[in-house]
Amino acid sequence: MKNSDESLRASFSGKLGYVLAAAGSAVGLGNIWRFPYLAAKYGGGMFLLTYLILALTFGYTMMVSETALGRLSGKSPVGAFKTYGKTGLAKAGGWVNAVIPMLILPYYSVIGGWVIKYLFEYVRGNASETAADGFFGTFITSPGGAEVCFLIFAFLTLIVIVLGVENGVEKVSRIMMPVLVALAVVMAVYSMTRPGAAAGIRYLLVPDLKHFSWMTVVAALGQMFYSLSIAMGILITYGSYMKKDVNIESSMHQVIFFDSGIAILAGLMIIPAVFAFSGGDMQALQAGPSLMFVTMPKVFESMGLGHLVGILFFVLVLFAALTSSISLAETSVSTLQDELGWTRTKGVVFMAVLVLVLGSLSSLGFGVLSNITILGMDILDFFDFLTNSIMMPIAAFAVCLLVSKMGIDKIAGEVKLSSRFRFEGMYRVFVRTVAPVFVAVILFSSIASVLGWIKI
Repeated sequence: MKNSDESLRASFSGKLGYVLAAAGSAVGLGNIWRFPYLAAKYGGGMFLLTYLILALTFGYTMMVSETALGRLSGKSPVGAFKTYGKTGLAKAGGWVNAVIPMLILPYYSVIGGWVIKYLFEYVRGNASETAADGFFGTFITSPGGAEVCFLIFAFLTLIVIVLGVENGVEKVSRIMMPVLVALAVVMAVYSMTRPGAAAGIRYLLVPDLKHFSWMTVVAALGQMFYSLSIAMGILITYGSYMKKDVNIESSMHQVIFFDSGIAILAGLMIIPAVFAFSGGDMQALQAGPSLMFVTMPKVFESMGLGHLVGILFFVLVLFAALTSSISLAETSVSTLQDELGWTRTKGVVFMAVLVLVLGSLSSLGFGVLSNITILGMDILDFFDFLTNSIMMPIAAFAVCLLVSKMGIDKIAGEVKLSSRFRFEGMYRVFVRTVAPVFVAVILFSSIASVLGWIKI
């Protein structure tokens, strides 16, 4: 599929198909558990306000750049960079963008497998067991169960990719995203009406300057990257599937609105519930990754209707995880099709093998391979650090550099094919100057955190 002609390349059926698929890519595990615990840790309402400002400026700039680059070239990341980047360094930026989703998908599938395990236990009536001390640790260190759940999640992801762009990615997004929103609203309303939840609602929604710090900005920057699918090659690939009459500018705003809305709903789902459960203990909210698999089951156990709420919660999380993993897989397969001339089926088979090998390493890294650490991290955490903290900032910088080298007017011209580009002035300032500075901040803070210079 090396021909970039729109009639020959797979495409979304229209704007709704694109927006739902792109929003599905953005809405994932980062929204459901990462956003709430970062918001709790870095200022509540101040974190939320900072995040929204950054998403509508820096996030918007990067999303427009990547989407327009994809539609302009009609190719996935490597092809797009080859088309407009004339140096070896610029072309390397394309491969960095392309490799990121290939490395994220395996360990993301492992975490998706954990979600499947919890949903299975809730459906079969074992809610109390999941809330017991040590349940999560025992599960992830026992290779059999964790590996099977990981493989089920990976299979569900790849079967959608086999079906193609419109019949697979778009159709699944059209079903899952409305259900996901409905579940999030129901869960948020239930959580906010628990006794003692009002303090949690106030903390999340009301900005308080005394809770603001420089780390609020750093954490919000990192979350925005993670949440909006920036610098993963996804938006370039999905942009290449976008028809020329689809309004890029309004589509980006809709995706940001959708993604931020789900993140806020997740915050309203989790923060008030944990506030009510813990009596306002901030440590319970700052449990990090264990918030979803250790703290939340304990919260559900303390609730009336906790068993039903737990089922709804983990269905919601599973749908969010699947929509994101599908976008990671689609981007990877698209690159293999474009650059190696492979069929979709052959690309899926290759990704299945890669996911099996790297995902198994991540899954077993908590059990039989727990003695293997890299920079003091287990295998899954290392892949997460490598992709999100190192490669993604480099990929974003490469996009900014490419846009500047090829000429911002080309990107602006592509956007104006279908919109007025009302925020063109802000876009030009950000892509030239502000965005590269923010990318450098994210990269430096990530490295400094691992080296122990700062604590994030």
